[in-house]
Amino acid sequence: MKLQTKIPLHPAACQIDYQSHLLLLGSCFIKNIGNKLDYFKFQSLQNPFGILFHPLAIESLISKAIKQEIYSESAAFFLNERWHSYDAHSDLSDPSKEKLLQKLNEGLQNTYQQITKSTHVIITLGTAWVYKNAKTNSVVTNCHKVPQNEFSKELLSVADIQKSLESIIEHIQSINKKICFVFTVSPVRHLKDGFIENQRSKAHLITAIHELLSVRMESRNSTYFPSYELMMDELRDYRFYDVDMVHPNQVAIGYIWEKFGEVWISPNARAIMEKVDTIQKGQKHRPFNPDSEQHKAFLKSLETKIAYFKEAYPFMKFSK
Repeated sequence: MKLQTKIPLHPAACQIDYQSHLLLLGSCFIKNIGNKLDYFKFQSLQNPFGILFHPLAIESLISKAIKQEIYSESAAFFLNERWHSYDAHSDLSDPSKEKLLQKLNEGLQNTYQQITKSTHVIITLGTAWVYKNAKTNSVVTNCHKVPQNEFSKELLSVADIQKSLESIIEHIQSINKKICFVFTVSPVRHLKDGFIENQRSKAHLITAIHELLSVRMESRNSTYFPSYELMMDELRDYRFYDVDMVHPNQVAIGYIWEKFGEVWISPNARAIMEKVDTIQKGQKHRPFNPDSEQHKAFLKSLETKIAYFKEAYPFMKFSK
């Protein structure tokens, strides 16, 4: 008896291994994938400007990083005892203006450096709804709880999104032509926009990505991974949602991660991941008797495994 519809998935042409360098940008779902990659000790950089919900925010970061721009004091504003930038998530906000600007400029520099050496860029789009500052007539990355009457809300057209994604690719390829692009749409539902509005938004994002890929069909370095479709079609049950009934829970995140691995992570890398997982779990182990000979032997074996990985993969860092 068949109780689930399955999305056909196939291994990607340019899979990820432990020599790969990854840049992850986009919505809060990118953190779910990014944390998994961090756990398994892949070489990656995740959202230097914090969560970026819409494509124009990602384009702005990439453009400024490639042009090696520098943020000055005019980019910061003070509200609720903290300094903010409309170009970055509130995670970067700070009571000190100087520290905020330092974070912004370090974020640009880290993004640029990662692009120069990256093999893969993973972009997750969360919404097509954007907020435009009434004073500057420019789209912001984050409103930082500034009064809503200072913004107008707009739905990006399919053409606008496609143009933005093309700009992102062009900027990146201007300094690194060998990067593989992975586009996906976040399965997180933005119900604050409204149920129908959320569906319109996701439809615009999905359509724009596939319009882009159809134009680039001769290129094998741009593909789509169906995170949204896996959540909507294979996990069609509220038991796969967190308590807010909006975000995927850990079971759903784990399921989508497994599917991502089947498509994007090479078999050799998956074998190494199992060994990294053993070390990670070993370091979290809490013994009943720390002084027992059995535990001492366990620690010695764990140290031997860590020493091997430090020699074979110098970039891997394990907590003590």
